[in-house]
Amino acid sequence: MGDAGAERGGWSRRRFAGALGAAALTATGCGGGAGRTPSAETGSSASGTASSPSTNPSASTPPRSGAASAPSPETARRSPTGPSAPRPLYLGTYTSAEGGGAGIGLAEYDPATGRITGRGTLRGVPDPSYLAVHPDGRTLYAVDEREDGAVTAVRLADRRVLGSRSTGGAGPCHLSVHPSGRWLLSANYGSGSVAVHPIGAGGALGERADLVVHTEPAPGPGQEGPHAHQVVTSPDGRHVLAVDLGTDSVYTYRLDTRTGRLTEVARAHTRPGAGPRHLTFHPGGRHAYLANEVDDTVAVCAYDPATGRLTVGEAQGTGSGQGTNYPAQILVTADGAYAFLANRGHNSIARYAVEAAGARLRLLDTVPVAGDFPRQIAFSPDGRLLFAANQRSGTVSVFHVDRASGALRLAGEPFPSPVAVCALPL
Repeated sequence: MGDAGAERGGWSRRRFAGALGAAALTATGCGGGAGRTPSAETGSSASGTASSPSTNPSASTPPRSGAASAPSPETARRSPTGPSAPRPLYLGTYTSAEGGGAGIGLAEYDPATGRITGRGTLRGVPDPSYLAVHPDGRTLYAVDEREDGAVTAVRLADRRVLGSRSTGGAGPCHLSVHPSGRWLLSANYGSGSVAVHPIGAGGALGERADLVVHTEPAPGPGQEGPHAHQVVTSPDGRHVLAVDLGTDSVYTYRLDTRTGRLTEVARAHTRPGAGPRHLTFHPGGRHAYLANEVDDTVAVCAYDPATGRLTVGEAQGTGSGQGTNYPAQILVTADGAYAFLANRGHNSIARYAVEAAGARLRLLDTVPVAGDFPRQIAFSPDGRLLFAANQRSGTVSVFHVDRASGALRLAGEPFPSPVAVCALPL
């Protein structure tokens, strides 16, 4: 997780919520299906690479009808018409942290230059620390990372908040949409559990279909309990994998796509005290890469698509040297040639060559992230840009990605965004 000197037990994700200090998880109920009324701030932004969201809100109350609406004129204006047309960017934050944001940050980026321009804030979503989009691109989903955890759906055409559903756990920190588009998966960090919610035809969420709590094995060294940190679907869509930092385990489940129920079919273990945080698959589907937060390592994993069994390989370095470092998110390029790891503490992005058809990572170098505590990284859809959300500095850095070498080149000054913990470019 994080700060230098933070104890290994009793992990609290909020210890890392911004440069001004951490805030405790706020016990606010977010369950039920009633839609919240958002307030979208759409004031003009300052020009230049470091454009910031408007702080002069213009509140509006969208219609409460459940029928899907046509894209707004603003959405139509932003629709791409060429390779350099602006693209949407959504930013996650902690709204209850000191110095945090007021909701989901709205921005757009130039896919050629990487320049970000702020477009305001979507209010009505508390502590949206992680974001994901539906495969059809019409609905945005956010975790509400609070003690009474929830997940929220937002229709992008008119930015209407479609409602929230309880995750049945504490501090949800990650979510993903099943490739079928019918199920939303979320990981409750505080309570070490995984939730499944059905997704309706219009993108809204139904009542929770399942909740699986990680009770075995016993927590790893220094951990007081399970801490589910990520839940993803395998490339072939046959299995769902949940990474648990507290139990040093990756659980493989089979998802019943009719009922939304999860059945465990395999379990992989890291070395004790590794604290696995984030897993990403090689496009070949036979290997995956695991970032271990607590012991500052990465590991190559073999994956059997038929059984869902993951085998964790030997831990290797992150390029952070001897300093305190907590690796966060790891990504692989679409062609499977390079992998990138966000290093919090070292404040860098490590670049790896992917070799032996995905079976080996070779550290090439590290690049300064131009910010403090890169919590999350993401590629633009075309893979030409890499975005890094820097939590403590409250900035988003953008890098050009060289297709041939994987080299990263900073695209101007970082964009200011309060307690930036997630950047989702579309």
